[in-house]
Amino acid sequence: MELLILLYALPIFYFLFVIWKGVDARRNQECYILDYQLYKPTDDRMLDTEFCGDLIKRTKNLGLVEYKFLLKAIVSSGIGEQTYAPRIIFDGREDNPTILDGIAEMEEFFYDSVGKLLARKSISPSEIDVLVVNVSMLSSVPSLAARIINHYKMRDDIKVYNLSGMGCSASLISVDIVRNIFKSNKNLYALVVTSESLSPNWYSGNDRSMILANCLFRSGGCAILLTNKRALKHKAMLKLNCLVRTHHGARDESYGCCMQKEDEQGRLGFHLSKNLPKSATRAFVDNLREMSPKILPLSELLRFLIVSLVRKMSQTSSKVGGATKPVINFKTGVDHFCLHTGGKAVIDGIGLSLELSEYDLEPARMTLHRFGNTSASSLWYVLGYMEAKKRLKRGDRVLMISFGAGFKCNSCVWEVMKDLGDANVWKDCIEGYPPVSLANPFMEKYGWINQEDPSTFKFPE
Repeated sequence: MELLILLYALPIFYFLFVIWKGVDARRNQECYILDYQLYKPTDDRMLDTEFCGDLIKRTKNLGLVEYKFLLKAIVSSGIGEQTYAPRIIFDGREDNPTILDGIAEMEEFFYDSVGKLLARKSISPSEIDVLVVNVSMLSSVPSLAARIINHYKMRDDIKVYNLSGMGCSASLISVDIVRNIFKSNKNLYALVVTSESLSPNWYSGNDRSMILANCLFRSGGCAILLTNKRALKHKAMLKLNCLVRTHHGARDESYGCCMQKEDEQGRLGFHLSKNLPKSATRAFVDNLREMSPKILPLSELLRFLIVSLVRKMSQTSSKVGGATKPVINFKTGVDHFCLHTGGKAVIDGIGLSLELSEYDLEPARMTLHRFGNTSASSLWYVLGYMEAKKRLKRGDRVLMISFGAGFKCNSCVWEVMKDLGDANVWKDCIEGYPPVSLANPFMEKYGWINQEDPSTFKFPE
């Protein structure tokens, strides 16, 4: 009898053991953010209206048509007077950059932010198991990741990934790499370093599609410390719930809409085509189509399905088109929206598509105004704004959406693990945000250009 019981019990115990092992393995695959450190360049690298005017005047390839285009772009950009540029601009050497200029720009960020992050968490560089560095438009030998390893004397067996050419959405690609490593390795620390090197890519020509990048891109960066150590769960700031990557590189139109290239005179820059909004919209829609079932409650998905069917049937029966397309209410599954600061038009477009309020869009707008588009690190400045404003409470869900060359749209959802309130690099100015007006003084100072005659125009000294 006892033997019979044992024979019956063994399969049951084995089945329970398999379930426990699967649950335990899943718990060890969680991806947590312990902390992050944003980079704030020194004030001598700040671009105010007067310096921008001087910078434009010394660009010899520009004429009145380009001046008018630049004025319109800057005034409508949503960027303020406290954004930062690389040192090469202030040295007046933007026409003749060297690879050392790009490396020096990155090292200034690396050694500041990574050092502060590790010191604040009392973690030795030798404890880092995984290092992922993403800087899109600079590739050096040794790699930028190797320079960090050498500076901090990290371990011989560290897993290292150096990403280039991945565009503004690269930080979520870096997080995805870490997440996948965490799935097969326990008790790791991972360091993600995300930035962009502008020194070799400041455009000094007169191609409008490439001038625009100078109006939007600014210096910045972020170092992020992640772990899958279950014992550190109570110390974590955020937990990754899901991440979705969409890549439309197979479509020629999307592939060519954002591209580093040389103009007809051989000047290097970053080309933004007229097809960019259309390509971004396609990638955005496809990305959200996959993300929605992962983050929204079943009730909202059913509501959307029913409303869509009803409207489709009513349109068919009445044979009248033009009805408003139903929109999924993402606020049923998301509390905060962390949007890439690609420009005012990008923020406005996402807000319109998702029917977001000005409160939802405020973090992205204020980040664009204060720091500009810092490429792949932009999302983390937006997150920093939310934290500085003490918006992030335990249990809240944060949707991050980013776009990048290729063309890509990457998104993820973080769960807030505890109430957050560190102001990070926002601490010196957060009380002044949002300002009464986001208007910059460029039109007031240079609006007279719109009244000038091309045949007699001469920029005053």
